[in-house]
Amino acid sequence: MTITHHIPDDLLRAYASGNLPEPFAVVVAAHVSLCDECRAMAEAQDMVGGALLDRQAEVALSQGARARLMAALDHAPPPAPGPRASGIFPAPVMQVLDGHPPQWRMLGGGIRQQILSADRTGSLRLLYIPPGRAVPEHGHRGLELTLVLQGSFSDSEGRFGRGDVECAHDEIDHQPIAGQGEPCICLAATDAPLRFHAMIPRLLQPIFRI
Repeated sequence: MTITHHIPDDLLRAYASGNLPEPFAVVVAAHVSLCDECRAMAEAQDMVGGALLDRQAEVALSQGARARLMAALDHAPPPAPGPRASGIFPAPVMQVLDGHPPQWRMLGGGIRQQILSADRTGSLRLLYIPPGRAVPEHGHRGLELTLVLQGSFSDSEGRFGRGDVECAHDEIDHQPIAGQGEPCICLAATDAPLRFHAMIPRLLQPIFRI
C-alpha cells in the first residue's frame, strides 16, 4: 500500500493535542493506523507536548487530593480492550461501529452510506460507491476529510487509493468518481452540509443528512 495523500500538519497537531472535533479525530486516527509517516509525526507531536508539560511549574497537591487520587488508581478496573481492526476497517472505525459490520442505507445509483455520528461538532459516515459510479458534484461550506478504506476514487484534486486522505474545503468543488475494480469505501467527516449543484441532490439532502 502506497499512501501519497496525508493529513495536513495543522490537523495532525490538533489531533495530537486533543483539540480536533471527534468526527475528524476518528478519520485522522484511522489514517494514522495505516500510515507510517503520519504515525511517526503524531508520535513526535506527543513528545513535544510531553516536553512542554515537563517545563510547566509544579503545583502542590493537598494531602487529601493525593490520597483520593491514589485510592482511585488502586481501585480502577483495567480498561476493556477495544475492537480490533477487521478486514478493511481499522481499529478506530471498528470502535465506532462497536465491532459490528456496517449497516448500509441506499442513497441511489448503488451508492450507500452509514451515518456513524452526527452532532454539533460535525458528522461521520461510511460511504460505499460502486466501481465507475460518480458522486453528485458538490462544494463545501466547511471542511470535508475523506479517507479511502477500499478501492479508489478520482476527482479534480487527483487519485486517492487505500489510506489516502482528501482534505476538501470551501474553495473546492469536485465530483469524485470511484475507480474500476472493487467498490470504493470511504470514511468521511464534515462539519457543515455539502453544497450540491444539481436540483435532485439538493432536494434529497435533508433526507440523507449529507
